[in-house]
Amino acid sequence: MRHLKAGRKFGRTSAHRKALFRNLAGALIQQERISTTLAKAKELRGKVEKTITLGKRGTLHARRQAFKLLPAKNAVQKVFSTLADRYASRPGGYTRIIRIGHRKGDDAPMVFIELVDREGDAKPVSKSKPDANKETKAKKPIVTAKKKPKPTAKEVEPKKTKAPVDEKKDESKKGSKVKAKAKGKEKQ
Repeated sequence: MRHLKAGRKFGRTSAHRKALFRNLAGALIQQERISTTLAKAKELRGKVEKTITLGKRGTLHARRQAFKLLPAKNAVQKVFSTLADRYASRPGGYTRIIRIGHRKGDDAPMVFIELVDREGDAKPVSKSKPDANKETKAKKPIVTAKKKPKPTAKEVEPKKTKAPVDEKKDESKKGSKVKAKAKGKEKQ
């Protein structure tokens, strides 16, 4: 029985496994979206979410704890500044896993793991109603463009365009007309 034995081993030593997750977490924080296997993404999700929660706490002790997982100083700075501000109102669930198919060599299930509300994504519009106590801005009247009436058949004139004419065909027609006229004169 595997009671109290949480976490996958991935066939690695503990030092190798720790290095793997330090690198994956650093890449995810910097790039905000990485591709990896499903099992690694599921293990990484908890580690990254705990680190972002530390960033929201913002204390020196929390910063030192974050350095345990994230290898680069700039990654920790990003967690404590950019990501902490972005997820200040979110109570958790900072990552998303999107399945992208299977790896060609060993058929391992591959996924994208990404941070929700990334920099490139448009922020969703909240559907909450404004409070009655808050001052509401004066609404500007909505100006709609007047629709033009559809033109009648008399008003619409068909556009007459000449079809492109091949010079060779045009010359052959001229030649045949000239020949026809000449034949007509000969018969008279």
